[in-house]
Amino acid sequence: MSERENLIQDFLAKAGWGAARRGRLAGDASFRHYDRLVLDGKPAVLMDAPPPKEDVRPFVRIARHLREMGLSAPALLAVDEENGLLLLEDLGDGTYTRLLEAGHDEPALYRLATDVLAEIAARPDSVLAGTPPYDDEKLLTEACLLTDWYMPAISGHDTDAAVRAEYVEIWTRLFPVARMVPDTLVLRDFHVDNLLLLDRPGLAACGLLDFQDAVIGPATYDLMSLLEDARRDIDPVMIEIMKGRWLRRFPHLDRAVFEASWAVMAAQRHAKVIGIFTRLCKRDGKFGYLIHIPRLWRLLEASCRHPVLAELSRWLDRHIPKASRGVPSP
Repeated sequence: MSERENLIQDFLAKAGWGAARRGRLAGDASFRHYDRLVLDGKPAVLMDAPPPKEDVRPFVRIARHLREMGLSAPALLAVDEENGLLLLEDLGDGTYTRLLEAGHDEPALYRLATDVLAEIAARPDSVLAGTPPYDDEKLLTEACLLTDWYMPAISGHDTDAAVRAEYVEIWTRLFPVARMVPDTLVLRDFHVDNLLLLDRPGLAACGLLDFQDAVIGPATYDLMSLLEDARRDIDPVMIEIMKGRWLRRFPHLDRAVFEASWAVMAAQRHAKVIGIFTRLCKRDGKFGYLIHIPRLWRLLEASCRHPVLAELSRWLDRHIPKASRGVPSP
């Protein structure tokens, strides 16, 4: 038995779950793994997030905070922050992804998720002290995954330093536009894989997963992440309906300001995720995400039609022309 497995067994024994049946539930794009446990007919989930590659402390803080707000993050049944082990409430298998594949009412699911985000943005107490800011440095580091991973994978050589510097300067001018909307708690990975439908009243019916990277940043980000999903196509009409639904909670927010912030945040996220999916392939040997890159390019190109992104659009046309916007080779 490995040293890590010994730690897990000790953790479960101390939590009273040592006799539970255990089976792999999921892995994700990080180094975290999840097991489902069953003990006397009751389920729970083990999060195995080995340090130093992972740190469970942000997850613990945000989970407690979301639950205090009346939202459905998993309850924490046992916590070992030092060793990166958590025993969590099992919220079940009813992810939005599975429900949508089974033909569930799509608008109803998106209305619920949109209302959760509007509630978070509308409540001053959502801004948890100590949560890191989504500052320009972090946004820029993410945006540069496009130049640092995708461009070399496509071109076969490192990105020219002057070309990268121009890209950085463009983003530096764009980020103030994104920040013209209010700041709020941003969960950062708010999309259908990380949402569940629960048999609970009101907003608690939306189960929340994968929020350990939460930051304080523009209120447009999570709604954009939900509605411009890297993994699935969404009807543009429904996107506009959900934008309007969210905006009704904020009647004093100028629509043009909202749309400009949305466009910048969308372009930043899509550039980032193109780079992340390329890195997962090239560095980590995870090829399954490459299938989404054509959709991400369509989304990025659509974002760049907003006038505020004209300079970025021209940079992309010069340095990653449309004929080059392919899928990196595994």
